[in-house]
Amino acid sequence: MTRTTRTARTARTARTARIAGIAGSARAVRVHALVLAGATVVLVAGLSACGASATEDDDPDRRSFDLPGSTLTIDSDDSALEIVAADGNPPGKVEVTRWFQGTVAMGKDPKVTWSMDGDRLVLREKCSGVVADCSTKHRIEVPRGVSVEVEEKDGSVRARGFRDALTIRTTDGSVHVTDSTGPLELRTGDGSVRAEVSSRTVRTHSGDGSVRLAFGAVPDLVESRSGDGSLTIDLPRAAYRVDTETGDGAENVSVPRDDSSSHVVNARTGDGKLTVRTAN
Repeated sequence: MTRTTRTARTARTARTARIAGIAGSARAVRVHALVLAGATVVLVAGLSACGASATEDDDPDRRSFDLPGSTLTIDSDDSALEIVAADGNPPGKVEVTRWFQGTVAMGKDPKVTWSMDGDRLVLREKCSGVVADCSTKHRIEVPRGVSVEVEEKDGSVRARGFRDALTIRTTDGSVHVTDSTGPLELRTGDGSVRAEVSSRTVRTHSGDGSVRLAFGAVPDLVESRSGDGSLTIDLPRAAYRVDTETGDGAENVSVPRDDSSSHVVNARTGDGKLTVRTAN
């Protein structure tokens, strides 16, 4: 073998070794990246699976706010709300209890705030990041004689004990009212509506969710709408002027009907069963 041939073969061998080394390094980088990506997925999945719950807060914050008049607006962006008309509250005072649990793995620390601006109670939760998991709940005790309006963007609302007017509007969340006699207006864009009350006037609307109303006293006016979901109204025994309409769903009206009655029931569903019946 000539010296030229040996030199060429040695050069080819060296080139092959360098190519193999580069390929091996590339494979190692890819494997390392996959391991890191897998670890990140596991981390994110693990944090998401935990699910923060405000009910696990064993040391809630409490605060009292001055209310200058006889109306209160509750402005909340992302919290479960429990609103109670309380006999024991001092006049002109709103008592608020707040539970919070939250973690942000990649982003700013979570934060909750509350403030009173005139007759508007403002509740805010700031929880954002690549991996964020927060949960907030407020219990709001309102003195008797106060009309309440609730504006909730994302969260459920429960209320009880109201003799005065109560209006609840949620963008995304269920509404449940009990033990109340004052006028009610309950609206949700996406969520169910429930009421077990003795109110004389009740207006409800659910864009996407079921509606169920049960009355302990004969109402003067019931107006209820459900865009997509069943609608059930349980009424005390009496004669009612009933007007119903369903877009796509069965209809069952079994209460006594009288077109001259002063007790009016107006019910509509876009897609869902409609039932108006005498309570057992």
